[in-house]
Amino acid sequence: MKEQKSFHPLNFTPPIFNDFVKIEIVIYQMSEFKEKVIEIVKSIPYGAVASYGQVAVMAGVPRAARQVGTILNKFDGEIEIPWWRVVNNNGRITIKGSTYTPYDQKSMLESEGLEIKEDFTLDIGKYRFIPNIKTLRRLKLDDEYIETLMRKYAA
Repeated sequence: MKEQKSFHPLNFTPPIFNDFVKIEIVIYQMSEFKEKVIEIVKSIPYGAVASYGQVAVMAGVPRAARQVGTILNKFDGEIEIPWWRVVNNNGRITIKGSTYTPYDQKSMLESEGLEIKEDFTLDIGKYRFIPNIKTLRRLKLDDEYIETLMRKYAA
């Protein structure tokens, strides 16, 4: 009787590819939107913040603030991304459903020099990240859309 090998998807290599192709198993596939969110959040400088909505707009998907929050919440340390630099548009820390707490986010922001009140709010006008044209072009946004964003943030 032939010995039966146990099957595990991470150890499986189709026989046809044995010596010809290195197969990499990807845990999940990132969408273009997720990739942009990560790139935008990584570009927020030390000592600055952006709102969830601002990140969504910069990613070219206005009104997707909740999706930005979901994306940031799902990473929980899997990749290096300064998630704590993203707050709501009123300058309030609104972290939910994460392994981190609002106190953690407050502490991280304070370590970067931001003044956070006891009610977990900050002066978003003072600390808001205003992207430059080079940053927005790197996101492969339409020129007209970039001009609209620059007008919005210049005001």
